[in-house]
Amino acid sequence: MAETTTGTGLPKGFRSAEQGWPELHRIPHPPHRLPLLGDVLGADRRTPLQDSLRLAPELGPIFRRKAFGKEFVFVWGADLAADMADESRFAKHVGLGIANLRPVVKDGLFTAYNHERNWQLAHDVLAPGFSREAMAGYHPMMLAVADRLMEHWDRELAAGRWVDVPGDMTKLTLETIARTGFGHDFGSFERARPHPFVTAMIGTLTYAQRLNAVPAPFLLRRAARRNDADIAYLNRTVDDLVRARTADGPGDGDLLDRMLETAHPETGERLSPENVRRQVITFLVAGHETTSGALSFALHYLSRHPDVAARARAEVDSVWGDTAVPGYDQVARLRYVRRILDEALRLWPTAPAFAREAREDTVLGGLHPMRRGAWALVLTAMLHRDPEVWGADPERFDPDRFDPKAVRTRPAHTFKPFGTGARACIGRQFALHEATLVLGLLLRRYEFRLDPAYRLRVTERLTLMPEGLRLRLERRRSAAGALPGSDALEPSSETRCPVHRAAD
Repeated sequence: MAETTTGTGLPKGFRSAEQGWPELHRIPHPPHRLPLLGDVLGADRRTPLQDSLRLAPELGPIFRRKAFGKEFVFVWGADLAADMADESRFAKHVGLGIANLRPVVKDGLFTAYNHERNWQLAHDVLAPGFSREAMAGYHPMMLAVADRLMEHWDRELAAGRWVDVPGDMTKLTLETIARTGFGHDFGSFERARPHPFVTAMIGTLTYAQRLNAVPAPFLLRRAARRNDADIAYLNRTVDDLVRARTADGPGDGDLLDRMLETAHPETGERLSPENVRRQVITFLVAGHETTSGALSFALHYLSRHPDVAARARAEVDSVWGDTAVPGYDQVARLRYVRRILDEALRLWPTAPAFAREAREDTVLGGLHPMRRGAWALVLTAMLHRDPEVWGADPERFDPDRFDPKAVRTRPAHTFKPFGTGARACIGRQFALHEATLVLGLLLRRYEFRLDPAYRLRVTERLTLMPEGLRLRLERRRSAAGALPGSDALEPSSETRCPVHRAAD
């Protein structure tokens, strides 16, 4: 494991010249390192990712940080990140905050170690659930949930209230994955406070993050007890969901049906009841947390760039026209709206880093020897700011960076919001379709007015989210004076499976 160090001061697994590697270039670290404590001066335990973003330009495309005896290597240079994307030499590493989530979901898709066979079994069973045909089947339910969001926003607008963007995007994406994947309705838009599932989920993510910032877990005893209670609540919620499906019989081929009914096409194996629970929690948490952040950051930038919003609305009006309910294929035609989403994910990838480990002894970038099993963290949020790739102004929001011609001129492996390789996010097409659809619907219906006093603050709980983002809404009027999108979307006639309302 690379958390410990060798006698050279380098993370274990990064060999020294004395060990037979004559071309070692030492990996820099922040100045003013303290014995035992490491690089803690000036560090903010609440925002370790943003601390690393501040350090990265000074320290270079590979650097290391040490805290309480643990040392970590960060990579963000485009050439080095591309090298680590080589699946023949590197694989996913489950470490840091991801490993801290294993008490919650153990060998779920996101947290399984590479040697755990349930990962490949679950991946092969569930991959057809994200085919184009399956995605088209989810589309009506996505529309229905988006309609509930807009009904809520219309009420807030009529009352003259600001809308809570991160809170409402969390409600939207939780309902979408719960209803499309598992036939479950949390009733999020009918609640004054977040559903207890969301509270428990945020609790487990926050606890996993805090574990990285303390010298020993026993310092978080009270938080650990709360985390145990949160995990128990997540388990009970999912057990009730699965029990209801088992009692009622199959739905219409959603993800839960696949987990319960589908055997591996080659081996005939099925997911165990314990693994079904872990996969459901994985999808409910990861399937909504990152998408809600992406939508929130996109809405923040749209409110700050009215010229971009106007161009996007013109595209929506042109592509969708007077269609009250956009079809599945019409979403992919919103190419500029998709660029807005991609640019928001470039600046603030809601999963801001991923770890890679060496499959065998190798040399990273031709300079940094690594033993088998040694790992480094690819700092995605900084990779997306590499000036050698993105130019001298990488902090500037510019959706035209994702114009097809611009994309073709960039090297491979420079845009990685969903990870890389065989273990990249299985639901990325689901998330992108949902987010593009929702942005199109909101752009067609509303004008966004920002709070002039607001300055972007980013909350870190393994994923990233804009903190305290509120917007004032205005209903749009077309040239003919009609309110775009005023016809209600059909909420239930096209849904794919029965939806069960949740109890607290």
